[in-house]
Amino acid sequence: MAQYALQTALATGFSATEGIHSPHPRPVDPKKSEDAYVLPANIIPDTTTRLTLRGAKGDIMVPYMCIGAFPWGDKATWKYHEDRDLPHIKEAWEKLRGAGMTFVDTSPAYGDGESERICKMLFKGMPRESFVVQTKWLSLPDLNVFEQSKGPVSKLKQSLKNLGLDYVDVYLVHGPIHLSMVSTIAKGLADCVKRGLAKAVGVANYDKSEMIKMADALERHGVPLSVNQCEYSVIRRHPESHGLIRECRQRGIVFQGFASLAQGRLTGRYSVGNEPPRNYRFSSYPMQMLEPTVNVLRRIAEERRIAISAVALNFCINKGVVPVVGIRTAEQAEQNLEALGWRLTPDEIRRIETVSIEGKTSFLFQHG
Repeated sequence: MAQYALQTALATGFSATEGIHSPHPRPVDPKKSEDAYVLPANIIPDTTTRLTLRGAKGDIMVPYMCIGAFPWGDKATWKYHEDRDLPHIKEAWEKLRGAGMTFVDTSPAYGDGESERICKMLFKGMPRESFVVQTKWLSLPDLNVFEQSKGPVSKLKQSLKNLGLDYVDVYLVHGPIHLSMVSTIAKGLADCVKRGLAKAVGVANYDKSEMIKMADALERHGVPLSVNQCEYSVIRRHPESHGLIRECRQRGIVFQGFASLAQGRLTGRYSVGNEPPRNYRFSSYPMQMLEPTVNVLRRIAEERRIAISAVALNFCINKGVVPVVGIRTAEQAEQNLEALGWRLTPDEIRRIETVSIEGKTSFLFQHG
């Protein structure tokens, strides 16, 4: 099943932290760091503030935070159990919906489509314009190289059935692991737009050169590249230090950062004596290595009387990143919403940067 295949792949090289690592994770070279305020200082995103994703037939307005639905229905990584978890997800959704934070990121690989089906249930009865949903095309197991241009349309139709929708707002290539050339995949994405199945398209886990190739290929079909989604957090700033976020900004591509709380490592929930589950594979450094980082985040959170997670997410927003954050409970929703409506000061950002980590890429999947 897709969810177990994805977890196995992450364990065997898809994740940028699998394998042998230095006991001293590499800090970010200050010369490669972006300014503290990449997002203009006069913009203070709150729950009502929106930014633009470019579409071929009209733009899409989204909040400065995206709700990651990876945990919804996924058993392989998140050990989802419907009786235990679904009521909490519903409560969290009511909090988010009440705040107008209804931008959701999902994939058929999450829970073998169960995440999409949960989204269908949550969206029921809502006006279509009141939420934004993006899902993804995972090229495997579409192994027929000569037919992969048809893969995005075929898989998207199945996702639409799961979601109970006529179209999605954004459709992403899940990773740069497709066997076909970029031009072939671009044609498939453009077909999704031209058939009215998606309003905008993007990529995930692409590095700068791959992203440029896809943007150029899509442009030949009259379709803009709207999004690049890669892992980004206080402890994985690689897309910033290697110029990917800057390139996105220059090209009008929205950069989204998944695992923006490092699967809970940047929330204060875990510690040296309470490590995260081993299958939480993004930025999976031992908590001993992360203690200095979490301690700085905690001190700033205490000074501001907010959740630690809110500080970590606000850092991402300041760096020009739309964080994608998994939310499973109403408490998590409340804590993460605290990231909006204010800005870290440049001094606070520099304090965080001194204990941040550059992070790595992987040869197979996480290129960006």
